[in-house]
Amino acid sequence: MSETLLQVENLRTYFHTFRGVVKAVDGISFSLDEGQVLGIVGESGSGKTTIAKAIMGLVGVSGGSIRLEGNELVGIPEDRLKALRPKYQIVFQDPYSSLNPRVRVGKIVQDPLNLMDLGSHEEREEREKEVFEQIGLHQAQRALFPHQFSGGQRQRISIGRALASYPELIICDEPVSALDVAIQAQILNLFMDLQEKNNLTYLFISHDLGVVQHMCDDIGVMYLGRFAEVADKVSLFTSP
Repeated sequence: MSETLLQVENLRTYFHTFRGVVKAVDGISFSLDEGQVLGIVGESGSGKTTIAKAIMGLVGVSGGSIRLEGNELVGIPEDRLKALRPKYQIVFQDPYSSLNPRVRVGKIVQDPLNLMDLGSHEEREEREKEVFEQIGLHQAQRALFPHQFSGGQRQRISIGRALASYPELIICDEPVSALDVAIQAQILNLFMDLQEKNNLTYLFISHDLGVVQHMCDDIGVMYLGRFAEVADKVSLFTSP
């Protein structure tokens, strides 16, 4: 039996605006077992990306619980968060804005190791080389800048950055929506290949039902900050 890696209970994220309170995420609960791929789909504005950002600590949490391997992430002290941070990473939607244009891509991939103080300088260099091999880019390309790559290659670099710290969980926030259809297929196949080789767990966010049908084991459908339906892939597409 797989163990539960991520447990989210009654998650709420509210934003206060001049028009009132926006309940972006309003009482979401789910669990994610090791090696599983959970898809979250919904229209724009349904709260999908806010869930991802709340788990990563990029937006405030108004209430509820987020536990990674039993460790509560909501309100966690900085020193404990640093110890857990290598275990979960994110791949953002836009491969153009999520990479620093002034930094060579080798350093971009190695940056998580530097920031989290993981390994020696030599071990970080070796990990950088390993990651470039896994994402299908040449070693010589490590010295190039983001503008010298296509959109699909940039997303491979973003995936490499997420892989660098040997994470157990990767949150994928619409990682192929900005790419051409042919490139989408390559990136999705890369995700599946990396999952098999590295025993990864994915929380896969998308608005494309075809993508989540290809990638996911279970799927949650969001509407106005809540789950309208949660089911396994077969049930969702045969009897929604």
